[in-house]
Amino acid sequence: MSTRQSLIQPELELSYLEWHHGKEPLILLHGLADSAWVWASLGDYLAGSYHIIAPDLRGHGESSKPETGYSSTEIIADLEALMDSLGWSNAHILGHSWGAKVAAIWATNHPERFRSLILVDPFFIGKLPAWLKITFPLLYRVLPFLQGMGPFANYEAAENLAKNLKQYRGWSPLQQKAFQESIEQKTDGTWGSKFTVSARDEIFEDVMKVDGLTQQLTIPTLLIKPETGLNRTAWQLKPYRTYLQNLEIREVPGNHWAFLVEPEIFNQTIANFLTKHKSNS
Repeated sequence: MSTRQSLIQPELELSYLEWHHGKEPLILLHGLADSAWVWASLGDYLAGSYHIIAPDLRGHGESSKPETGYSSTEIIADLEALMDSLGWSNAHILGHSWGAKVAAIWATNHPERFRSLILVDPFFIGKLPAWLKITFPLLYRVLPFLQGMGPFANYEAAENLAKNLKQYRGWSPLQQKAFQESIEQKTDGTWGSKFTVSARDEIFEDVMKVDGLTQQLTIPTLLIKPETGLNRTAWQLKPYRTYLQNLEIREVPGNHWAFLVEPEIFNQTIANFLTKHKSNS
């Protein structure tokens, strides 16, 4: 089981879940509008062999939610501060969706921080065309991970919508817990996501402007490709094959949130990869 910890800095509190049973360092990065709780199953599965940290990235979960400061550069600075506080010079680092793009940018700029890199169905690994910015309001309404932002009149209304979203299809105890940890009652009595609108808007700007992979990397890398995920075509896979020289691609059952809808096979796939690249020290 995990415990809740916090890194408190002058301008930011970074809350995170920690599984501190093994020694090998592993960081798990959630996607947009999610929280560290999406990794509950994976963290429990790997806990015996790894020292695992799953942060609520700024603007999400229990971490601070400043009005500004959501560029990938600032997110990565938070993560490096967290690593430094733990005395970690490097770690295995896994990211999902937007978190995977952050991880790819981080690996490009600071490869020495990575023992291995795991990219779980990244969201827009390249730059987005400038004209797409005008469609952001439409994307906010239709993307499954943003539909649950609310506001909702009560918790029941929020839960009823969530049960029809892809990431919670099946409504297992794992999915229910992940949803419950992502939502809160607001001061006006309504319910909505802990993820903030200011974070959403600034992160989308950053996703549009910043390319995830721009140079050759030799870091051992696993790309997780869910059967009905985002990255299905040769064109979408081209950047990974171009820039990641030590790349392994594995297809797993499920959708973009394979770790919530098909956790058993997902967890085993991650464990197999990490075992191959585990430190001998």
